[in-house]
Amino acid sequence: MKNVDIPVAEIYVPTDRRKTLEADKVDAMAEDILENGQKMPIQVRLGKDRYVLIEGLHRLEAVKALGEETIVAIVVAARRH
Repeated sequence: MKNVDIPVAEIYVPTDRRKTLEADKVDAMAEDILENGQKMPIQVRLGKDRYVLIEGLHRLEAVKALGEETIVAIVVAARRH
């Protein structure tokens, strides 16, 4: 797997994931990213015409808060049931 830059606007966050968002964590992470850069990529999978967030909600929201247009991500395969 390799890291790729993905446009933030093309990432869909499932409703269940949004419920776990903590504003304090986003603020702290945004400050850390501003000072040290993004240390760990988020994980997404390909969905219909967009990427679907698997892991890294707070990192994604922190990057959005900083006004960035792309984020470093790893594209993983969808789980098979």
